[in-house]
Amino acid sequence: MGFIILYLFIWGIVLGSFFNVIGIRIPLKRSIVTPRSACPTCGQQLRAYELIPVLSYLIQKGKCRGCRSRISPVYPSMELLTGILFATAPLVVGWSSELVLALTLISMFTIIIVSDIHYMIIPDKILIWFAGIFLLERIVWPLTPWWDSLLGAVTGFSLLLVIALISKGGMGFGDVKLYALLGFILGFKLVLLSFLLSTLYGAVLGGLAMLLRFVKRRQPIPFGPFIAAGTLSAYYWGSEIIELYLRFLIKDFN
Repeated sequence: MGFIILYLFIWGIVLGSFFNVIGIRIPLKRSIVTPRSACPTCGQQLRAYELIPVLSYLIQKGKCRGCRSRISPVYPSMELLTGILFATAPLVVGWSSELVLALTLISMFTIIIVSDIHYMIIPDKILIWFAGIFLLERIVWPLTPWWDSLLGAVTGFSLLLVIALISKGGMGFGDVKLYALLGFILGFKLVLLSFLLSTLYGAVLGGLAMLLRFVKRRQPIPFGPFIAAGTLSAYYWGSEIIELYLRFLIKDFN
């Protein structure tokens, strides 16, 4: 058991490094294979020992070996986060078919977070690619009832579309498309819970960031990380959260 968890963690940080590349290059319409990774400041191509996930960043003290410019902490952070999420997924969903879905969801969110942090966009190409994967997974492992996926997709799309139109740019259309896909994966109830939790996380953490002056008032904040946190929370513990809320309502009503 411990060996498998470690194996998933190692695979997570390795894939996390690759997801960094995808999230940065796809919005720029660049190949994810060539050219080799290089320092964005001096352009020096990175050697193999400079590409070891997390460790290379720590050994180099967060700086390029050539020009000594600062390396963004987003890279090792996303590698480490992906490793942790991969390793903990089976502890939450168990060793079932849902683990495949969970790992796919984590992979998609890692790429989306990187892209959203760097460019404030969620690329259509990423959503289309993962939509194909999730479609196959939901055909093999459908929700019960099967039409809950369709209802969830329509709900996720409609809800975010209305908010995007009302906010006049406050909510991007990349988020609308993403929630249509999330609705297909999660179903009606969990996609609503995902949105509520994402909004809650965004309001609390965004407000805290402004209070601590990490961001300025009215400065745009990437919503992708909050969607990821809210969706994974709903996916992992949605049934328990809904049951707890219903018990609270019943108790309060009585």
